[in-house]
This record gives sequence, C-alpha cells and structure tokens, in this order.
Amino acid sequence: MATMLKGSKKTQTKTKTAKPAKTHLGPNDDKSDLAIADRMGVTITAPNFKTVEIMIRGTAPLVQLAFGKKAQEMMREKQAAGSTAAKGKKREAKDFDANFKEAQHRSTSGWCGIPAAALRNALVDSCVMIGFHKTKAKKAIFVEAEGFDVVAGTPLVRLYAPGKGKKLADAKPKHVEHPVRNANGVADIRVRAMYEQWQAKVRVRFDADMFTPADVANLMMRAGMQVGIGEGRADSPNSCGMGWGHFECVRG
Repeated sequence: MATMLKGSKKTQTKTKTAKPAKTHLGPNDDKSDLAIADRMGVTITAPNFKTVEIMIRGTAPLVQLAFGKKAQEMMREKQAAGSTAAKGKKREAKDFDANFKEAQHRSTSGWCGIPAAALRNALVDSCVMIGFHKTKAKKAIFVEAEGFDVVAGTPLVRLYAPGKGKKLADAKPKHVEHPVRNANGVADIRVRAMYEQWQAKVRVRFDADMFTPADVANLMMRAGMQVGIGEGRADSPNSCGMGWGHFECVRG
C-alpha cells in the first residue's frame, strides 16, 4: 500500500497486483509445493537444443579393439561353469582372423563405425581442459547415431574413406597385430583393426543456452588434437598413447 501526503491530510491509494496464474493440479500433485512455486514465481525455460554436422578426418590411424561376441560367450561359459571352469579344459587355439573381425565395430547394416560415446567422451574431456565443468558438459553435448553395433547394440557413427562428394565409400580396416603385456604381466599378441585413412560426418546435438555452434566446432578441434579416439589415443587412461586416433575438422 502506497501513502501520499498532501498538506495535513493523508490520501491513500491502493496498488493493484497481478494474481498468479491458476495451476491445475493432478490427483497425485503436492498442493503445498505448487503453492510455494507460484508465490516464488519460479520459471523453467524450455530446452533449447540445436544440431550441427561436423566432418572430421583422421590425421593419424584409427585403431579399434571391440569386445567381440566370441569373447563374451567364452567369459559367460567360464562364469557359468563356476569353480570347475579350468579343470581339465584344453586351451583353445587363437583364431587371429576371427579376432580381427571381432575387433571392428560393425553396424547391423554391415558398415564399420566409431562408437558415438567415444566421440562424445572426447568432446566432454575437451571441456575440462578449458575449465568448463564436466558434469554440466555431460548434460549439454550429445552425438547422434547413424546405426547400432550388431553385437553390443551401442550407437555408431559411420566411417568413410577420405573423399569428397555426396556419395562416400566406406572405410576398410587393416589387420594389425601388436605385442602387449596383460594386466597379469604375461606377454600377448593383440589383434586390432586399423583404419589408416578415415573420416566421419558427426552430428552433435547441444544445449544452445550453454554453447554456440562455433563453441562446438572448437571443442571438436580440441578433441581431435588433444584427446583422440580409439586405441592408443593421447588421452588413454593407462598410457600417453601411441599417437593414434587424432583428427581434424574439414569441410565436407
């Protein structure tokens, strides 16, 4: 209420206030919480997401080692056998060609791809380097899938051979073998799939209230130069990497 003084008399004027919008309650809604929200004037903006497509091209080989179906089946059999798993069982010969095929991430349509999660993780890790909170980045950046892994069902982004034009050829992996040392210290030969030349069209969906398209493009460049994807990447949790998995942003 506002009070106005004029000479020795008091004149009072009433100020009208807008009533809050009526909230429709459901049978299970908490009336007290909704009443508090109305009084406080809480407003939640609608999600503002946009999508950009970025063409990336490898500046180093991309190396993959997917957890194959056969390896999963062997692990399952061992766990199902329990304490009798190792008794009297002969060690099966390693099939290097089969291991090479299982090392690839193949879609249900037959083409090879990159796990969408690997690209998303690289983008999120790039946010950390520039001081942006990782927990916020996880909720603001997503990589859209073009297909799904035939074994694990994980989202994939299609791999192409370098080239220009609307119709691109699929990238073909090379059979490679590398000596490694397992966690128990025993030396082993690891069969992997290597793409010496590769590129991909990555569709990134992002929160436009937190990032601009230019921000996303710069994050992708950082991801390619400083983080990498696949085996032997720069951001490998167990080593400084092998110099694999780096990429650059190019025009399609």
